[in-house]
Amino acid sequence: MHAGLSFVRGMETITVKWADRHLAIFSGRIANLNTKFPLVLPRIINQVGNRAKTQVIRTLTKQTGLKRAVIVKAVGDPGRARPGKLSYDMVTRGGNIRLKYLDPKETLPGVVAKPFGKRTLYPGSFMRGGAFPDRKVVPQWNGHVFFRNRSKGRHYSYARSGVFIPKEMTTGATKAAFEAIAAPLLRQRVEAVLVKLL
Repeated sequence: MHAGLSFVRGMETITVKWADRHLAIFSGRIANLNTKFPLVLPRIINQVGNRAKTQVIRTLTKQTGLKRAVIVKAVGDPGRARPGKLSYDMVTRGGNIRLKYLDPKETLPGVVAKPFGKRTLYPGSFMRGGAFPDRKVVPQWNGHVFFRNRSKGRHYSYARSGVFIPKEMTTGATKAAFEAIAAPLLRQRVEAVLVKLL
């Protein structure tokens, strides 16, 4: 039996579980709690999961340089705990983020954007049409950034940032923030309810 929270990235899973050491000590009481109060542990796990999700969104926004709304959409609605499923799973998928979503600004040598929160020049990229200094917005480009690409019959390719939300969500400051909140708070709340109800 495991009680826990996890990130899922494609086929990879990073999990924080209130389990293993602690369940070995409280296993009988956990089973008793689940029998008598089957909604209690799922409720605790979901509460802790929601707290961790808030911190993940905040940290991931800074870590990637993306706007909060993009991160909220990427994280989506986690798989919530319920009787028989004592886990709260945050699952995200996605590819190499286009520069459109990283505050791009066109300059003479190329577009400057903010992947990972750092201003970066992409030489030769563009997001407007015409000659400098009278460059014009092209409505059908919808704010995207491009590189010229004559290969395979295409004229342009989307400029991409090297930011992959699933990778960033399971590494660095975001992973550390998740683990710092999830495991200690989950343990604290489960132990408290064991004392109170049993």
